[in-house]
Amino acid sequence: MRIATKSEKIDLFSEEKTSDLAKKVQKKLLVGDIILMFGEIGVGKTTFVKYLINQFQRENNLQLTEVTSPTFNLLNEYKIKDFNIYHYDLFRIKASSELKDLDLFNNTNSITLIEWPQIIKEKPKKTIEFIFEYEGDYEKRSVLINGLNF
Repeated sequence: MRIATKSEKIDLFSEEKTSDLAKKVQKKLLVGDIILMFGEIGVGKTTFVKYLINQFQRENNLQLTEVTSPTFNLLNEYKIKDFNIYHYDLFRIKASSELKDLDLFNNTNSITLIEWPQIIKEKPKKTIEFIFEYEGDYEKRSVLINGLNF
């Protein structure tokens, strides 16, 4: 895991820009990294995750899979050669006590992606934060990234 050292705001005015960001992020992520993704419904968190996971699959010559939000089952898991990507969506969790069985931060040989992490009371110190936002008219979006240097 890395130490958060830098913040960078990136415009995501199109899916192409989201895809480009996922390619850049994929090259920087390390096994053990944890990304916390904040933002309103529909702002692009799951779309970013889709492009990121598909980029890992593409880079490892794996078949691209459909990446959907794990809103109802809470977790989707993707095998990438010698590590896993765990994609959590905590939107439906109403109490932090419900998180105990999810084992969010004990996946050592993985990259962990968590949407709606606000419910987590004790977050690891070394996380990467993506704060997705609408810019004015809901047509334009941006993301502020804390803890990942490009």
